[in-house]
Amino acid sequence: MSIPDLPPDYFARTDERDDALFYSVPRKVMHIDEAAVRTLTNAYADLLPHGGVFLDLMSSWRSHLPLETLLPARVVGLGMNSAELEDNPQLDEFLVHDLNQRPRLPFPDAHFDAVLCALSVQYLTQPIAVFEEVWRVLRPNGRFILSYSNRTFPSKATAVWLDTDDYQHINLISYYFEKSGGWGQINARIRDSQTGAQPNEDPLYIVWAEKGGEGEEANEQ
Repeated sequence: MSIPDLPPDYFARTDERDDALFYSVPRKVMHIDEAAVRTLTNAYADLLPHGGVFLDLMSSWRSHLPLETLLPARVVGLGMNSAELEDNPQLDEFLVHDLNQRPRLPFPDAHFDAVLCALSVQYLTQPIAVFEEVWRVLRPNGRFILSYSNRTFPSKATAVWLDTDDYQHINLISYYFEKSGGWGQINARIRDSQTGAQPNEDPLYIVWAEKGGEGEEANEQ
């Protein structure tokens, strides 16, 4: 079945100035609380291969990887602020790159065992092009793992993200997978007030798929 394209205005933002201006100031703050960080780190321990080569997409000063468990061969960060990236102790190397200006990733085909995107998918103005690029740079059966909470910089988040709720965001990310093609089953892991998180804790939603066959309906775990 053909999946319709979303209109361009769905990816409009309140602040359409150059993103480099917004990200020129380092923001070395935690964007989720400790409980959500633990959830993300535990998910990485479950979902990432031991000894792999990872790309932390839209990276910042923390990657939340369980290095002592995974012992990755290499972790590459791609983000917008060099000071934040330099302060990330989990990155072996990094580069500054604006995906909204240049969605093509500066890496060869089948280069990474997994690609991570934590708390940032809402800022992509060309998400389908980026998902296609992630598919290209992943090795066969490599995973693309995205996470988000209920926090955002609203002036830089896309209209479609702001106009949908936390559970609808799972469907939106699934749509990006489906439109970019070549992905296997789409999975979701949820930790919020309905699924075990305490009312005063940040929720965390994790959506992932493997480079492989045709996309399928999201499977909540």
